[in-house]
Amino acid sequence: MVSQSFKLNQMKMKINTLVKPFFTFALVSAAMLFTTAFSQNNPALSDAEIASVAVVANQIDIDYAAIAKEKSKNEDILNFANMMTDNHKAVIAQAVALVTKLKVTPKDNAVSQKLLDDAKKTEKILRSKKGNAFNKAYIDNEVAYHKAVIGAVEGLLIPETENAELKALLQNVVPSLKGHLVHAEAVQKKFK
Repeated sequence: MVSQSFKLNQMKMKINTLVKPFFTFALVSAAMLFTTAFSQNNPALSDAEIASVAVVANQIDIDYAAIAKEKSKNEDILNFANMMTDNHKAVIAQAVALVTKLKVTPKDNAVSQKLLDDAKKTEKILRSKKGNAFNKAYIDNEVAYHKAVIGAVEGLLIPETENAELKALLQNVVPSLKGHLVHAEAVQKKFK
């Protein structure tokens, strides 16, 4: 006779076998959608639209960090989330100061709207997770998100930017984004 515990463990394994690939697919899809939102098939972006995209992308990661601070008890996750909040708020402050100086109003556009729509889907996935499943989902998303953002900043936003000061701000943010990615990947290894 097979014990109830054994049957329950088998059922959990079957669920994990089905859920993990789906969640991985969802994260990869989110990263691909982010990259697609910045693909070269999109219309050219003005500096005002680029400023909007930059602020939106930073705010999205602040929002993800807020979810992590609400749901996680893991020290590595909380430290990473705090760093994301502080660093991305600082970038937004720099962007706001620059657009104020330049008298440019960030202009909403299809790319920033796509980012916001995709973020809502990711937030829903993150909010559905608990414990270590949440921690893994959050840090996996952070790795995918930072890869996509780095690609978009280097491949679209910087080349499209006309104003030298805005371009310099974007260029100066890239090393920080790459540092976030390295940190996220280090944390991610703890949740394999």
